[in-house]
Amino acid sequence: KKKPRFSAKTSDKHILYEQAVQSPDSEVSFIDRVYRRHFGRPATIFREDFCGTALVACEWVRRRRTHIAYAVDLDQPTLDWGLEHNVSKLPEGAVGRIHLINDNVLHVTRPKVEVIAALNYSYFLFREADQLVRYFAAARRSLAGEGLLVLDAYGGYEAQQVVQETTKHDGFTYVWDQAEYNPVNDDSTCHIHFRFPDGTRLRRAFTYHWRLWTLGGIRDALRAAGFKSTEVYWEGDDREGGGNGVFRRAERAENCAGW
Repeated sequence: KKKPRFSAKTSDKHILYEQAVQSPDSEVSFIDRVYRRHFGRPATIFREDFCGTALVACEWVRRRRTHIAYAVDLDQPTLDWGLEHNVSKLPEGAVGRIHLINDNVLHVTRPKVEVIAALNYSYFLFREADQLVRYFAAARRSLAGEGLLVLDAYGGYEAQQVVQETTKHDGFTYVWDQAEYNPVNDDSTCHIHFRFPDGTRLRRAFTYHWRLWTLGGIRDALRAAGFKSTEVYWEGDDREGGGNGVFRRAERAENCAGW
């Protein structure tokens, strides 16, 4: 009998997370497109904040031989995992162009970079408005004259509900668990679980206590931090009504249940 590819005992939560949540190829392509549109040239120096395993930073240096990346995270063991499993697998010439930094993103403003990305809603960890503005201000100080800060976000009225959403992947099921939401201050607690074909589960592989920021609140904080302009890129719909992976600038959008 063929053994299952994944199980709770044999699985690595970082591998599961990368496969279920991250899309480094599309993220780098999006950053490349938007930067070129604004500045008429490709960016070279990139920083991934709250980088975790530095998967996006690795994709950045893999993309072009001129690319340089910095990856910042507070958790040294996670950075060590990324060094072993991601950085070490880069082509020989690319390894020297990626730099892992174990520090607080609020304290890192050097060297200057052209693009900073804070993905997977990681900056939602700043639950007070002054904290969020402080982070954005630190990021702005880190940017070169032609600089871009790229953030992702999620929302919609279902984002305020206590609910579990499941997505099947090759060899496992990803579970996004919105466990708590406080409408008074928008604080939210979410977990990631994984289920496996053999019936085992990896519960609370990751837990997040953060604020469900609105796009309006995020843009206000960016302006308060001194950013010259902000833009929202909204995903289009496919024929079934789901996301089609194509993001375009928008100042109005459908009030979707989830986006």
